[in-house]
Amino acid sequence: MLIKDQIKRFYSLLKSANLLDWRNELQIRKEKKAIGHAFPSSLRQDVECVINILPFNRHIKHQDGNEIKVNSLIHQGKLVVSLNKEILKIPERIYFNIPPEDKEKELTDLQKDILNCLYLKHHNGFVRQKRLKLLSGKNDDFVVAFKFDLLGDYVIEIVEDLQKHITRDSIDSFVKFATENEKYFSRTESRMTSFWSAHYRWKFEKLKYYIGKQNIDEIKKRIAELHKQKQDAISNAL
Repeated sequence: MLIKDQIKRFYSLLKSANLLDWRNELQIRKEKKAIGHAFPSSLRQDVECVINILPFNRHIKHQDGNEIKVNSLIHQGKLVVSLNKEILKIPERIYFNIPPEDKEKELTDLQKDILNCLYLKHHNGFVRQKRLKLLSGKNDDFVVAFKFDLLGDYVIEIVEDLQKHITRDSIDSFVKFATENEKYFSRTESRMTSFWSAHYRWKFEKLKYYIGKQNIDEIKKRIAELHKQKQDAISNAL
């Protein structure tokens, strides 16, 4: 009778293990699909190459050096935006560990930008800041879509670094994205103001002195300039 009970227990444990593997596989498929939805469909093959090097380990390294287990590596919240009339669903946060360095080196420059964009959504601010610095500097529309959310980031060092990306050559890409996503732009500005009020008012007494406000004002200023140019062109054509 004892041996029979042990056999039953063995098969019960085996069944549980298979069920856990099955659930984990379903979760990984769900997460891969979510990453695909965050980028334009034209980049599908390159995004798949990036997904192939991601560590889907659920024991993630916290910034204090400890490990914690998470059920999902992608936050269920999504930033739904329009990019050239295509809807993207960008995760609010991701929790992946860092991919192996040798695997990253095998990626093309475009694929590296895709990877770095994805990690701009990382839960660790140090990782977000590092990945922002690793971006190639190209003004691809999908890159701007990921950078744009950093306008409202609560880590001031990231907001300061972002200013270097809002240049004469790139600002029209930010303007294009902002005008295509006016409500999202407004929410981003509100979030920036909230973080200034909660964390940086002591350092910047007036909002206009805060770097986050200056970044957004540069984009709004360019929007106004382009609008005036358009109106002038219409007037001159009459």
